[in-house]
Order: sequence, then C-alpha cells, then structure tokens
Amino acid sequence: MKIIEGIFDGKNLKFGIVVSRFNSFFSEKLLEGALDALKRHNVNEENIDIYKVPGA
Repeated sequence: MKIIEGIFDGKNLKFGIVVSRFNSFFSEKLLEGALDALKRHNVNEENIDIYKVPGA
C-alpha cells in the first residue's frame, strides 16, 4: 500500500477570514480554531485579515 501525504506550508500565503458577529459564542470558537490551524502551518499573523460582519 502506498500512502502519499502533502505538506502545507502557508509561509508566503495570505488569508482572509469572515466571521459573523451573530452568535459570537460559536463564531469566536470557530475563529480561534481557524487561526490555530493557520499558525500551525507557518502562516504569519500579518498575512491574516479578519472581517467581522453582521448577520448569521
């Protein structure tokens, strides 16, 4: 059996995250998880933009 795994290195990539202000109890936890995943894959904080918007 052959297993092929890719390695994600986001060092030179930029990301935008859109987060709803509605039901912030859940949306803030999802934001924390997304930021954690990006940081674990070498994405620099200055390459992450967060947009908080109204609505669900």
